[in-house]
Amino acid sequence: MEIPVSGFMYHSDDSDPQHSHQLFITSWDGRPVPAHVHGFRGVTSFEAGHNHMYAGTTEPAPSGVQHTHQYFTFTSVDDQHQHEIRGVTGPSISLPNGGHYHEFSGVTTVNGMNPHRHNYSGNTSL
Repeated sequence: MEIPVSGFMYHSDDSDPQHSHQLFITSWDGRPVPAHVHGFRGVTSFEAGHNHMYAGTTEPAPSGVQHTHQYFTFTSVDDQHQHEIRGVTGPSISLPNGGHYHEFSGVTTVNGMNPHRHNYSGNTSL
């Protein structure tokens, strides 16, 4: 049995020859698959005498199928600098009420007068 699927491929500008592409499914068996996003926010670890706040919205991903989201944001400016946060969430975690969320974690870019980085982690909004 064949099931028609359509979507689009997301190409990273990563120059790594081992990079991968993500397929975002927009229809499954002739039915549209709506896309959705999640908010994310938190506070980084305390490093070099300070921490940073961050907030953002994930990239869209299909609803109704197992998926992850890419995310990107900048931290607040603290101690006269900020950091970049970028990554891919974990897979969707279903809730009893039918919603879902994603876990995320990583390390910021290096920045500051005393070069350093921060850890971060959390859960997306539902």
